[in-house]
Amino acid sequence: MIRFDNVSKVFGEGQTRVDALRGLSLQIPARQFCTIMGPSGSGKSTVLHLVARLTKPTEGEIYLGDRPLSGMAERDAAMMRRREIGFVFQFFHLIPYLSAEENVSLPLLLDGLSSASVRQQTERVLTLVDLLHRRRHKPSELSGGEMQRVAIARALVTSPRVILADEPTGNLDSTASHAIMRLLRRSSDELGVTVLMVTHDPVCASYGERVVRLMDGQVVEDIDVTEGASEEVSKHVAHRRQDG
Repeated sequence: MIRFDNVSKVFGEGQTRVDALRGLSLQIPARQFCTIMGPSGSGKSTVLHLVARLTKPTEGEIYLGDRPLSGMAERDAAMMRRREIGFVFQFFHLIPYLSAEENVSLPLLLDGLSSASVRQQTERVLTLVDLLHRRRHKPSELSGGEMQRVAIARALVTSPRVILADEPTGNLDSTASHAIMRLLRRSSDELGVTVLMVTHDPVCASYGERVVRLMDGQVVEDIDVTEGASEEVSKHVAHRRQDG
């Protein structure tokens, strides 16, 4: 579970002060696929940065499970990011001179796992994203959709509790975008991973279970996609169901 307890985040001061979040209280149950939407400057990315403990709240507290994050030592925060949180970005952040399997296995090598364990876990997630047959290809030899699938495999290889996805389809065409969204939904449904995704795209939001809309650092809408999403999201949910 991820919990925001009356969280405010301020950047700068005086004339440069920006109130990114204003008293945000939000609870995301374990295994839920939750989408954060809102215009630029609404606080969406700040939410992800706070969960990853890349920044600290000005007021309030964030919890991952029962652990408060703001007082966590930097060493412990880095370990949490490496072992418990998977990251998927708009830009793939793959190392260009490494193959797909080498990019995916890197987090395991940093943890000092045996060669056999690294190989087994890397093959497991590459199979999950249907790229085992491309494991020896470098990023320059892969399509945009394939590179993002490698990035998702890398995010999953440590069996994280949470995936944080920041505009994961921003650089992809619609076909590749749907494939990526199906993978993220499978991560939640089949692997039990909590997925917290930021997007501006209602089509992508329709793959989640819940949409939280932010405006000026506050929640203005919090809806169950399966029960009563806003019109712009629900029409895409209906369209996907018709397509099977």
